[in-house]
Amino acid sequence: MTDVAIVGVGCTGFKSVSPEVSYKELMFEAATRAYQDAGNINPRKDIDAFISVAEDYWEGFSIFDEFVPDQLGAVLRQLFTVSGDSIIGLGNAHMLIKTGHFDVVAVESHGKPSDILTLYDIVSFAMDPVFNRPLGGHPFYLAGLEMNRFLFETGNTKEDCAMVAVKNRDNALRNPYAAYGARIDLNDVFCSSPHFYPLNKFDISQPADGGIVIVLASDEVASDLNDCPIWIRGVGWASETPSLESRCFGEAVYAQLSAEMAYKEAKITSPSREIDFAEVDDLFSYKELQHMEAMRLCEVGEAGRLIAEGVTGIDGDLPINTSGGNLGMGWALEASGMQRLLEVVIQLRGDAGERQLADVEVGLAQSWRGIPTATGGTAVLSNC
Repeated sequence: MTDVAIVGVGCTGFKSVSPEVSYKELMFEAATRAYQDAGNINPRKDIDAFISVAEDYWEGFSIFDEFVPDQLGAVLRQLFTVSGDSIIGLGNAHMLIKTGHFDVVAVESHGKPSDILTLYDIVSFAMDPVFNRPLGGHPFYLAGLEMNRFLFETGNTKEDCAMVAVKNRDNALRNPYAAYGARIDLNDVFCSSPHFYPLNKFDISQPADGGIVIVLASDEVASDLNDCPIWIRGVGWASETPSLESRCFGEAVYAQLSAEMAYKEAKITSPSREIDFAEVDDLFSYKELQHMEAMRLCEVGEAGRLIAEGVTGIDGDLPINTSGGNLGMGWALEASGMQRLLEVVIQLRGDAGERQLADVEVGLAQSWRGIPTATGGTAVLSNC
């Protein structure tokens, strides 16, 4: 089967609020930039299929994909919708090209949470309507429970999590796409208002508006569209149990399963040695540590020590979230996974500016769909 590469990326945002543009304008601008990046392709002639990663509840419309084609140049073309995380959308595009029936596929994802008046009520609506939703309360209490269990089982500490919050917001200062870059210290995190014990305000990512479009191509046409194609070496996804009552709160099983699927395809046996850097979901500060351990980027209980020693910093041996992650870029709903992919592509191309890593060839992007799900995706990319 054919190899698959990313040949174009386009982004707009990310901002805490963007009243000056609609979600349609976000999509159009990101698509226009992606098509230019992919050799100025014409979407009406050169792209065989389109994928939109969107969820009707976020958008406020049923059958949301009917609003997608105009902005992407996909009118009367094949359009698929993935109601889930955007790395799962990448996986669908990857499979379409692998069939041999498609040469070029575009994947779109966006988030405009500033337009949503009842954001966290929608999150709550995803909970079991019989056993969980009637309990009420803000849904992020689940993150507090999970963080407590994770720290108890692994020996990582609240201070380790605070260092994640400090590192990622500092990294975001170097990223022009980031909405929440800031120079803070551990005391700022500990003194920020308590939310869901043991989470404080600065442990939690804030919503951000933005859109991303990625263009994928088969190896037969990739080099004609871009001088520096970024190859997809492996992609995986997984959903753990939907039931809170039967879920393992101490570890991210979904991340482990999706990573093993991607590693198998990419022929990676020792992730901590073979992967040069990673972008992992950090909707909450502890999640970065939990996901690192689940994906074998370090041993269980070791993630906190690595961040304390600077191993996961931009100048470290295994940089994590050079983009700033969700904590620095902002939580873009279903587009969060695409944020992670965007940074990996930019780094592998050598276009990351002052946050550019030296001599990187293999990067990993990982996503989590967020509370209350146990669903995520993983992609391994390389520039050779």
